[in-house]
Amino acid sequence: MTVNVQPETIRRGAHPDKVIAKAAVIGAGSMGAGIAAQFANAGVPVVLLDIPAKEGPRDGIARGGVERQIKAGGFMHPDAVRLVTTGNTEDDLALLADADWIVEAVIENLAIKQDLFRRIETVRKAGAAVSSNTSTIRRADIVAGLGEAFDRAFVITHFFNPPRHMRLVEIVSGPGTAPETLAKVERAADIHLGKAVVSAHDTPGFIANRIGCYWMAVAALEAIRLGLTVEEADAVLARPFGIPKTGIFGLFDLVGIDLVPHVWKSLEATLPADDDLQGFRLTADPVFAAMIGRGLFGRKAKAGFYRPGADRSRQVFDFAALDYRPEAPADLPALNSAGRDLAALIADDGKAGAYAWSVLSRVVAYAAAVGPEIAGDVAAIDTAMKLGYAWSEGPFELADRVGASVIAGRLAAEGRPVPALLAAAAQAGGFYQDEGTRVAATSGGFVSPEQPEGHISLAAIRRTASPVIETAGAALWDLGDGVGCLALKTKMNVFEPAVFEALERTVSEGPRTFRALVVGNEHPRAFSAGANLDVILKTIEAGDFAGLDAVMARGQAAFHALKYSSIPVVGAAFGLALGGGCEVLLHCDAIVAHAELNAGLPEVKVGLLPAWGGCTQLLARFAVKPGVPKGPIVPAVAAFQAIAAGTVSASAATARDLAILRETDTVTMNHDRLLTDAKARAIALAEAGYTPPEKLVLALSGPSGKASLMNIVQGYRRTGAMTEADEVIAEHIATVLTGGAADPLVPLTEQDVMRLEREALVTLARTAVTRARIEHMLSTGKPLRN
Repeated sequence: MTVNVQPETIRRGAHPDKVIAKAAVIGAGSMGAGIAAQFANAGVPVVLLDIPAKEGPRDGIARGGVERQIKAGGFMHPDAVRLVTTGNTEDDLALLADADWIVEAVIENLAIKQDLFRRIETVRKAGAAVSSNTSTIRRADIVAGLGEAFDRAFVITHFFNPPRHMRLVEIVSGPGTAPETLAKVERAADIHLGKAVVSAHDTPGFIANRIGCYWMAVAALEAIRLGLTVEEADAVLARPFGIPKTGIFGLFDLVGIDLVPHVWKSLEATLPADDDLQGFRLTADPVFAAMIGRGLFGRKAKAGFYRPGADRSRQVFDFAALDYRPEAPADLPALNSAGRDLAALIADDGKAGAYAWSVLSRVVAYAAAVGPEIAGDVAAIDTAMKLGYAWSEGPFELADRVGASVIAGRLAAEGRPVPALLAAAAQAGGFYQDEGTRVAATSGGFVSPEQPEGHISLAAIRRTASPVIETAGAALWDLGDGVGCLALKTKMNVFEPAVFEALERTVSEGPRTFRALVVGNEHPRAFSAGANLDVILKTIEAGDFAGLDAVMARGQAAFHALKYSSIPVVGAAFGLALGGGCEVLLHCDAIVAHAELNAGLPEVKVGLLPAWGGCTQLLARFAVKPGVPKGPIVPAVAAFQAIAAGTVSASAATARDLAILRETDTVTMNHDRLLTDAKARAIALAEAGYTPPEKLVLALSGPSGKASLMNIVQGYRRTGAMTEADEVIAEHIATVLTGGAADPLVPLTEQDVMRLEREALVTLARTAVTRARIEHMLSTGKPLRN
């Protein structure tokens, strides 16, 4: 047994609302170990047990699960691993005695699960919740014969793999579940594990797998029946349907074709004979049988519906020949003309249109038919499909995009049944009403979709209010309780003149309306991807270097004013916070970061350096970071290594290592809670009697310090880690971070160092290397190593 201590690195970033103090997971496979890793990522100590190993340490299987999660990236920070205590189910069940939530994630065998739960009951403390990660076994079958106390404590929590990245968890309660059990698990899944919780009914496959497995079977078998190739079917589904770019056959390769005999066979065995999935039996299909028989399982076998050719090309599986051929582009005129217009595609009378209509009509009709059985409203089903299967829209949202009445009318014209839920939506004008504020209940009528407590929605605010300030680049919204929210709205939330206009007006006018400010938004991927490189490149191409300096000066002034505003400013950081996006965070009084934060200053990749105060503020952060020796050299070295390498954090925890987050900054596991938590932090700062920070002065080492940094560069050059062009950029960064000709005994102001930033950036902008790097990034999205 491995007993571990609680690392402060992870704990201090934990959410202040502690729903549970300790968790336990039984089953150290990829799912169980991944769930344990996610508890640890949230700062929750967790016990991970599996059966005793036959050789080596008796907790060897659980240790192996942890090791695999380390390699797979399941942990957000190395310190999180120390929150996992490993053991085995024969010697260490007593470790569960103080757990608040025990998650079972063992093999899908009812007898094994029930035996394990009987043993857990001998050590489980009163009030502890127990859940099973089953995806195929009904709750009613699991609790049978296990007693009332277990029934009250038990729910199903169906996680999706990998647990760190897949946000969906379906929770299935029963008539015997205690309300406090359900509330504890739902809240812990939300706050600690960062999950979007969807309530599912106790039926086979629950929601996502019930609809998703049906869709996969229909999409694959209808493609074969209608004579489409692998490439054609994937092209039809990927673009107009908004399915991931894998398409259907690429998805089978990803999840593993070897799952067909297990997952689909289980559904076929448990669903009634008249369920429409029984008419699309993957387990009986000769193509799938041939592939499984030959071990063509997909990516894990390096061969599935796609496989790499000897010359790095791709080959695809031919349905007729049952063998591979070279990949060919999908030649479907209807798809090219329809683009993303699904309604236009299903109206086409060619094979692309026939296939699109067959899949859409069957999936929408099936979702409508089984909807009342599996969920309470259509929003739950759409959410499950979007988060569980990465659809951009769920089946009912797709139906509304095409027109529920169009689908219902065409089904009726073809003599096919129109489920009651679809007929009602067709008559009402769609499944969603009033901009999504009302959705169809599966039992009839319309309801308001559930908004979890503590989830602020800017989208909802926009529906009922007007912005306080708005430009083409950003808007200032009222979050209530005296807190404003500045939300960027450019592509990838990049900074450009219209954004700075909104920021300047917010700093000037905001304090008259608000007592605190949040900088944040609801973009699916990016807090801010930095500066608008198009604007910078056009300025460089025009030879307007004075104009470029003015752009940098304006950004510096705006961020500096934000930092010294009369009201507290909190950054709600998430996703990509790069370049200027990171720089604005460095000027905030506090940051509340989503756990999956990719923040950094990667300007070197486009031949530049941070010049909106990024060098200055990161240097200041390292100067006060605990564990970093004081003095002008060591903080400069730390900042230099981060900026010259263009390092971007892999999580909020590693952003703390990079000094982007301070010791006082907090981490939110659930992105949907980010604005709520940022608002609460802003209010707390305001109510604590906020005063702006003292003006920053920096004692920098000057030429001697620069020489030390350049010694580091020479080491990088010798190992090939830096090119000659990188060395030139690094020298400019070194000049800024050491203050140029600064005297260590004469402190510099922020303005002094920011002036050096601008001078260095404009000098670099004149070089061919920088122009080439920017052009390459804009055209390919990838850095150029020149």
